[in-house]
Amino acid sequence: MVAKKKRAPKNLASSRPPTVKRPKSISRTATKALINKHHLLEKRKQQAIAKGDTAAAISIDAQIAALGGLEHYQKASLQGQRYDRGGDSSRVLMEWLEPCLRSQKAAADDHGELRLLEIGALSTQNACSRSGYFDIERIDLKSQEEGILRQDFMERPLPGDASGRFDVLSLSLVLNFVPDPKQRGDMLRRTIQFLHGPERYLDAPLLAAGFPSLFLVLPAPCVTNSRYLDEGRLISIMSSLGYTKAESKETQRLVYYLWRKDSTCPPGMEQFAKKELRSGSFRNNFAIVLK
Repeated sequence: MVAKKKRAPKNLASSRPPTVKRPKSISRTATKALINKHHLLEKRKQQAIAKGDTAAAISIDAQIAALGGLEHYQKASLQGQRYDRGGDSSRVLMEWLEPCLRSQKAAADDHGELRLLEIGALSTQNACSRSGYFDIERIDLKSQEEGILRQDFMERPLPGDASGRFDVLSLSLVLNFVPDPKQRGDMLRRTIQFLHGPERYLDAPLLAAGFPSLFLVLPAPCVTNSRYLDEGRLISIMSSLGYTKAESKETQRLVYYLWRKDSTCPPGMEQFAKKELRSGSFRNNFAIVLK
């Protein structure tokens, strides 16, 4: 009689019931391709609407729906924010703000809890949320998670007093999804109205170094490889709105900026048209227009 082979003892993990399954991942290449396709279709849709071509706009809507619509775009964006892909841009914001927040903790407490408005929020578990420094309000066009209000920032009621204003606004990978250059300019102009004035921090000089501020994140090519926008042009646009560049960082994929609101005066009327700054067939057409 042939003796049965003894099986190797199972480890503890193999004997446990399955836990919650991790969401199916898509590759970085597929994620990027999906996001780029959405941006391209949104741009073409706006062009069709501007021309009054209703049939083309309806056709493009169908293509967007076939890709899964805004929900699928957001899932791809969330996939890109995974830690193993270097995601969660708010980690950069906390690297910039945490030193002054720690050193001025008492002053921050005197001002009450600092408020942050996260526009285009994808998660309630990012670095800002875990920091404990902020009372955070999160909004998105089509929220995917509890704790994120479904709201269009451009339709959000303007604050009537200080209770409706914030110390920080986060606009991370949002402006590039706005399909029209003038609408991008309108969005940037609108941010000013939701921030406190710099006089709020006069008795807390270290807080004044970082607040009130706008955290802006864009795909790097929007600034580094556009026909119509470079960093100098962006600085001029933001300066006309009352912002000063406090911090910046560039990686292969993204550019990060912290813009400090340095004026209590309303933004000036300086205009920025769509003007070619760099030529070349390999350039993209990202632009910001102020009228």
